[in-house]
Amino acid sequence: MTDRKDLPPEALRALAEAEERRRNAAPLNLPEELGGRDGPEPVRYGDYEKKGICVDF
Repeated sequence: MTDRKDLPPEALRALAEAEERRRNAAPLNLPEELGGRDGPEPVRYGDYEKKGICVDF
């Protein structure tokens, strides 16, 4: 990974803004899924992914 001091000022500003948005984002209030998959929410990008295969719905 590139050292952050090697990035242009615009990239550093964008990274700082993204980090601030992540800190201020409300946590997802999802109900507990019974018998669901382990790991991150599979539809977090608007499609379903399982074992590297993506299904858009």
